[in-house]
Amino acid sequence: MKVTVFGVGYVGLVQGAVLAEVGHDVLCVDIDAAKIERLNKGQIPIYEPGLEALVKEQTAHKRLSFSTDPIAGVAHGEVLFIAVGTPPDEDGSADLAHVLAVAKDIGLHMFDPKIVVNKSTVPVGTADKVRDTIAAELVSRDLNICVDVVSNPEFLKEGAALDDCRRPDRIIVGSDSQDAQDVMRELYAPFNRNHDRMIFMDVRSAELTKYAANCMLATKISFMNEMANIAEHLGADIEMVRKGIGSDPRIGYQFIYPGCGYGGSCFPKDVKALVKTSEKIGVDARVLKSVEAVNLKQKQRLPELVKQHFGEDLSGLVFALWGLSFKPQTDDMREAPSRVVIEAIIAAGGAVQAFDPEAMAEAQRIYGVRDELKLLGTKEAALSGADGLIVCTEWSSFRAPDFNEIKRLLKQPVIFDGRNLYDPARLETKGIAYYGIGRGRSVKHPDVRKVL
Repeated sequence: MKVTVFGVGYVGLVQGAVLAEVGHDVLCVDIDAAKIERLNKGQIPIYEPGLEALVKEQTAHKRLSFSTDPIAGVAHGEVLFIAVGTPPDEDGSADLAHVLAVAKDIGLHMFDPKIVVNKSTVPVGTADKVRDTIAAELVSRDLNICVDVVSNPEFLKEGAALDDCRRPDRIIVGSDSQDAQDVMRELYAPFNRNHDRMIFMDVRSAELTKYAANCMLATKISFMNEMANIAEHLGADIEMVRKGIGSDPRIGYQFIYPGCGYGGSCFPKDVKALVKTSEKIGVDARVLKSVEAVNLKQKQRLPELVKQHFGEDLSGLVFALWGLSFKPQTDDMREAPSRVVIEAIIAAGGAVQAFDPEAMAEAQRIYGVRDELKLLGTKEAALSGADGLIVCTEWSSFRAPDFNEIKRLLKQPVIFDGRNLYDPARLETKGIAYYGIGRGRSVKHPDVRKVL
């Protein structure tokens, strides 16, 4: 099938490359000329394991191509994906300007029936707006052409996006058109051979499914972070609690790891957007508001622990920071806890020496050159001469470090572990002070028997 993907960001590029891999003829269109030029040279603008090799392979096979021309894009595809960004507006709602701009281009340049697929994460009712925008342009051109607008939300995890695309848990398709459903089934047939992963529903339910999924996962994270804070004050170890509740199959182990808060391009944005949608229809989304509030507070936990150990004034102190990306296997620093940590330490007079396996260039882009933040080439270099170590991201290379080397390189043997990677008892035997999240050792908890 001939497919056009509008928007060559994280979702669009991955989806386009994987569709090309199974044999579809895919044209990716973006208004960013510099990005398209880089892609045509085989340069990938984001880090995602395996993506660069796949894009180069499919480009060489002529199944994947890139352009800035929306007219060519509309003409090329019988299925047109809209995968542009929907950044949060000032009030937290999703900004649909880019989505509707693509819809306008489609209406201006189409001459035959099309299936338009909303792949971007968009609020309920967006398919209607896309359909109306296209229809208005067709009317202005005095044309009557059939257009089906489908909701097909993505469920990709950064760091595992190719596998998620190749072997999806489910393929949600929102459409009331049998013809559109048939085309979507044909399009996704290569990913649907083992068992039927396709779930058809109405458009609005499909749009809400995406938000509900992300908000549920964000809720699990914030719940565990709240439990961690309770455990800390009661002298319990949240890691033991996690194992205890995760063994219940109704709960499971996924997304119940306490830490220094969630980030990225999806969870923060989608929780805010669904809260704003709820406000518009008169529903008080109290759980979702609490999820966001807990997460914002949790991102302050590492700076709080640092100040608990060193005092409020961090002047003259330098901290090694391991992990800049919001999660492993990506260079994405959007809403990353590391940014809160860096900015809090600098605001308190301290300085940071940071290392990340993939996000160094992104950190340089965000912060530029400044005396208070050094980006160093290895995790050991970040440690050298620092007064303490802060861990923000659970990269595999951070999981089993040489603690004797850490102790030798640090001025003061103290670790602030935002991902609970290390065993407090082991570090205690090595003479390293340890602050984790909800490990029962980070606060001087009261006599619990007297409190209760």
